[in-house]
Amino acid sequence: MKLSIVVPVYNEEVNLPTLAERVAATFAGRDVDWELILVNDNSRDNSWKIIGELNARDGRVVGVALSRNFGQQPAIAAGLAVAVGDVAAVMDADLQDPPELLLDMLAKIGEGYDVVYAMKRSRGEKLLRRTVFNLFYTIQTRLAEPKMVVGAGTFCMMTRRVIEVLNRMREHSRYLSGLRTYVGFKQTGVEFDRPDRMKGAPQQTFSKLMRTGMDAIFAYSYVPVRLASWLGMITVVFALLAAGWVLYQRLVTHTAITGWTSTMVSYLFIGAVQLICLGILGEYVARIYEEVRHRPLFIVAETVGLEAEQAKEGEAPPPQ
Repeated sequence: MKLSIVVPVYNEEVNLPTLAERVAATFAGRDVDWELILVNDNSRDNSWKIIGELNARDGRVVGVALSRNFGQQPAIAAGLAVAVGDVAAVMDADLQDPPELLLDMLAKIGEGYDVVYAMKRSRGEKLLRRTVFNLFYTIQTRLAEPKMVVGAGTFCMMTRRVIEVLNRMREHSRYLSGLRTYVGFKQTGVEFDRPDRMKGAPQQTFSKLMRTGMDAIFAYSYVPVRLASWLGMITVVFALLAAGWVLYQRLVTHTAITGWTSTMVSYLFIGAVQLICLGILGEYVARIYEEVRHRPLFIVAETVGLEAEQAKEGEAPPPQ
């Protein structure tokens, strides 16, 4: 069995040597032919230089450099595109995804599963970050179709037939957990306690996490746009009730309605609902626009340790 380990890299120079050492130690003495694919997402530090040095010391460590910063999900797609293993794993470079857990995942693959995802029992992070993640997973699992597993992130392992299906999916609003769930096949989870970053600061900033979270919701759920319709109908009901109350005051009690407070509150309420609905529709329209341009999902600038024919561009499918 050949195992390809795909790792998106962005400003992780302090963690890459330790990552390579722990991966090598994990499979030392085991009958597993592995490769570590480090996808440099246009890092601003010396990550690409270190990837070259790691390849010079161990040919099983290979690198893919993207032409610019495309983001974590396209970087994962670039790694899966060049992976040649019978099985591929996806994990982070910050060592919050322990390489030692790959052995448990391989055992599950050996039992006949096509997808094995890591489920977080706990997170070794600050309270605010943990709270945001927990809130996101709660919202995601309630809105997404098909339903995703709570606590199952990008850390996973997949067989070749799953990889081939994912490689044919060229959509830009990518979220691996959602694509993995959509593919189906036989899946199971392995629980673990996620530690804090070994070194350095988190590279997934709040804005990047928000972008990924919105992709996870808008790309896998119609609930937001349906919510806009419900808000519209609720607003109509409130408007009719307010109109009935005004007519009752005028025709039955003969009481004149003075002041502008109620009018302004009504205008602001209706305006807010309209803006929310437009924003929701805009999110879907923006994603449609991004897809119909048919631009590459990623662009490979250079590689190290890979054959020339392995370096695949993230070409979008031709227009139908």
